[in-house]
Amino acid sequence: MGTIFRQIFRQSLPYSSTLHVKNIRLWSPAGGSSDETQKYTKDVLKKLVTSNKVVVFMKGNPSAPLCGFSNAVVQILRMHGVQYDAHDVLQSEELRQNIKDFTEWPTIPQVFINGEFVGGCDILLQMHHNGDLIKELKKAGIESAVKDAEPSKEKKDIKK
Repeated sequence: MGTIFRQIFRQSLPYSSTLHVKNIRLWSPAGGSSDETQKYTKDVLKKLVTSNKVVVFMKGNPSAPLCGFSNAVVQILRMHGVQYDAHDVLQSEELRQNIKDFTEWPTIPQVFINGEFVGGCDILLQMHHNGDLIKELKKAGIESAVKDAEPSKEKKDIKK
């Protein structure tokens, strides 16, 4: 499966893309808030997913994703020029488990747009390819940097 992602991204990503990240929130003991004191209740998670128009729970951070799927999500959002909050689930076992329970989705990364759970890497990739991601971003008031991305729907209807 990793080969598929590499082929897709080699063809579709400009190599010199810059990363647009509004806030990166990492929970680490050095940040003044240890994993033991932070409780990731449903209310806390609801606040996190609504803290920005696009929120991603991933393994690692956008500048150093720690799994291929998290990297793919970062690359897709980078291509669209989307600013987003990123939360590293590897910094807290409680966050990792509770976000899965919150969404009833078993895998990471998890992407939220306008407070609504979109899905993981596979769904975001599918939305990117069929043009739905541009539409969802537009609904959230975000203009995608991807131009002319809607799939061509040329129908050759020849009637004689």
